[in-house]
Amino acid sequence: MSATDLSPHGPGPADLPPAPAASGPARRRRGPRALVAAWLGRLVQWRIRRKGLDLSELDFLPEAARLPLLRTGTDPVPELAELRARCPVQRLDLPFGFAVHLVTGYQQARTVLADGDSYSNDMRHLFRDSSEGSAADVGGLGFTDPPHHTRLRKLVAPEFTRARLGKLEPMIEAIVDRRLGELAAAGSPADLAAHVSSRVPMDVICELLGLDDADHEAFVRLGTQRFDATGGTAASLGAVSEQKTMLLDVVARQRRQPGPGLIGRILAAEGDAISDNDLAGVVDGIVTGGFETTASTISMGTAVLLRDPTHAALVRDGSRADVERVVEELLRYLTVVQVAFPRFAKQDLELFGCPVRKDDVVAVSLSGADRDPAWAGPEPDRFDPTRSPAGGGHLAFGHGMHRCVGAELARLELRIVLPALFHRFPELALAVPEDQLPWRRLSFVYGVEELRVSF
Repeated sequence: MSATDLSPHGPGPADLPPAPAASGPARRRRGPRALVAAWLGRLVQWRIRRKGLDLSELDFLPEAARLPLLRTGTDPVPELAELRARCPVQRLDLPFGFAVHLVTGYQQARTVLADGDSYSNDMRHLFRDSSEGSAADVGGLGFTDPPHHTRLRKLVAPEFTRARLGKLEPMIEAIVDRRLGELAAAGSPADLAAHVSSRVPMDVICELLGLDDADHEAFVRLGTQRFDATGGTAASLGAVSEQKTMLLDVVARQRRQPGPGLIGRILAAEGDAISDNDLAGVVDGIVTGGFETTASTISMGTAVLLRDPTHAALVRDGSRADVERVVEELLRYLTVVQVAFPRFAKQDLELFGCPVRKDDVVAVSLSGADRDPAWAGPEPDRFDPTRSPAGGGHLAFGHGMHRCVGAELARLELRIVLPALFHRFPELALAVPEDQLPWRRLSFVYGVEELRVSF
């Protein structure tokens, strides 16, 4: 928000709703600062109603909204568990009375994520300019409601079934082998994140979609920048906009000359029935959801497995079922996507005893929910491949109609890359203590900036 938003040229007292009466004891209890804050809150709310809040200008993240993004190493900060224990649905105290309800309990999170009738994922009302090509035009499946969401998801869902993905195994194995070879060639110690973690998923996505190798570097850079919350939504949306522009160019080129990947196949099947903007949005979601999340899980998962030689051996020498159990527990334990796409209440409702008003934001802490002992069982903050949760799967990929469409692809990559890594480098070790790793400070997708390993 700029200084001009609170300038004398804004609304005058007559334009604003009347302030709540406060005199005598009430005024003394609230104090002058509280009264000023209340007036400013009314002023901001007036601006939202008249002009619309513009997230593309927000260059900071309010302090209270940072809680679900904070971690100590691989663990969410203890305050998140304390909040969940007190109340699994908690209204956050954000500036100017903005209502955001943070859901940290597993069952409560699962309920919200499955409810497509009570909530909308469309966030265009938070921008002054929501026209096509503007900052609000984030596109993709995560910010789209039915029936548009349903149509777009049907275009890509068949590509991500287990049967279809099984045919990709030789291609993924070849990519993993090549990238592990580059790690070896770099010499010990080397950065696993740079040579393997960030490369394997991007190579797979580009091969799947039919993207040019020349675009790899830019997609890797933007994939990290868009989830960085240190600069508020303004910096993140800048990366989103740049990546969307690149993809619009890719789609336009392939509309003229379809490539061999998913983009070309969709264009061949749909033709003019799908716009460049819609297809670029779908592809953007695949690139984003399939790159940074998997890259972070490879890096952090490696660090976790190196804590205990028996866990590393289970991946290196265990059966396929052993590897699958390890991967599922890593996904639960790490839950690198920390918060689900925001939901906006379509009407007044009550969420597990917490009143929610129409247009309030409901934010689901996926990392908090996956550490809920009511579901995960005793010691949820401990990595345990033998864990048997109390029914229902982890929420690392979300849940409901907005569950990550590339979940099975991510699982497949992890089941290939982790055993191959520990087979190729049986003496693999962290080059620096885990508590000295450069963890991301504030990011919607958690991870490490680099992971230097010796071998």
